[in-house]
Amino acid sequence: MSSETKQILTTDGVPLEVSLKKVERRNKFKAFLLVAPLLFFLLIVYISPIIGMLFNSVDDRMVTNSLPKTFIAMEKWDGKELPSEEVFEAFYIDFKKLMDEEKDGKLSTQLNYTKNGFKSIIKKLRRKSKSFEEGNYKEQIMAVHERWANVEYWRAIKRRAPSYSYSKYLKGVDMYENEDGKFVQVEEDRRIYKKLWVRTLKIAFYVTLFCFLMAYPIAHLLATLPMKFSNLLMICVLLPFWTSLLVRTASWMILLQQQGVVNDFLVWIGFVANDKRLEMMYNETGTYIAMTQILLPFMVLPLYSVMKTISPSLVRAGKSLGGTPFITFWKVYFPLTIPGIGAGSLLVFILAIGYYITPELVGGASGTLISNQIAYHMKYTLDWSFASAMGLMLLVGVLGVYWVYNKLVGIDNIKLG
Repeated sequence: MSSETKQILTTDGVPLEVSLKKVERRNKFKAFLLVAPLLFFLLIVYISPIIGMLFNSVDDRMVTNSLPKTFIAMEKWDGKELPSEEVFEAFYIDFKKLMDEEKDGKLSTQLNYTKNGFKSIIKKLRRKSKSFEEGNYKEQIMAVHERWANVEYWRAIKRRAPSYSYSKYLKGVDMYENEDGKFVQVEEDRRIYKKLWVRTLKIAFYVTLFCFLMAYPIAHLLATLPMKFSNLLMICVLLPFWTSLLVRTASWMILLQQQGVVNDFLVWIGFVANDKRLEMMYNETGTYIAMTQILLPFMVLPLYSVMKTISPSLVRAGKSLGGTPFITFWKVYFPLTIPGIGAGSLLVFILAIGYYITPELVGGASGTLISNQIAYHMKYTLDWSFASAMGLMLLVGVLGVYWVYNKLVGIDNIKLG
């Protein structure tokens, strides 16, 4: 017998190891073809828009390409006092070219995103510049409007110099980078986005908490009732899904207004006086009520699916060992439901943090969330780069919540039954 192991061959004379690897590669390729449509779908509708948002949020080439001579002349300007005649002349040359190409309107819109008031003074400059004499452009431009003599407007122009900038992200937290390269806050009366971020997180947290407090007994009842009763109750839980979100929100607007059904009932039972009806519309109260009702099923279903798998004998065993009903619940039953609590809380919080329609209609100014501001800039100001930046900040925030949850609880502990 040979000392070397004889190589095993297939009927075709190919080594068995080579043949097995070939079959394995073929199976992997077939598996890839099966998931390829899904990967392609995710790439088109999810990954590509996110990449586009990221690029759009830092792309500032429009302003840079519109004022090339101005930004070159501004390189030596320290930003402390008004620019020199050289900067004013370069700005006039760039602006004159934009007027000839009829692109000055886009420039005024972009600069107005940086500092309010640019649109009006650029429109006036367009009219007055036709009668400008050659030379002494600084004096002539400043004579058009007093804002051209305000150094803040020239600083705003200089801040738009880089072709790619993270200024939109700073704006999303009420900050900007000054001429010294330091991050400073905007004026007191313009600080709105930090408040919106805090309000969004606060409302999402409390809506999640309210959903949990209401959903836990409902899910427990669903899991313990006889099948014929639990099915009926499940239909009641799922019934809101059969109605449009817009219709449900409009219904809450009718119920919660001062002359609505809820206030009429409270007056009828004597809880409040007729002339002191509760204000539950266009504030955070209405937002809490409407969002909790709408998102409640998303908490009930994960809890129910987990509770359904818990054997009643475990609770009976706890009681037989001397535990009171509360101790048995807290030590035996509640820990077993934590996977459902985690799944429901994560789902509700992520949905609540990006909610848009309900806060817009029910919340009013004091119930507006960050998603409403994103929609506002997309639809009305047309500042898509700023909207993209805030959208990515919201996405990063959601991923941060996911990461924190994974560190504290563990994603592996999320179960749906």
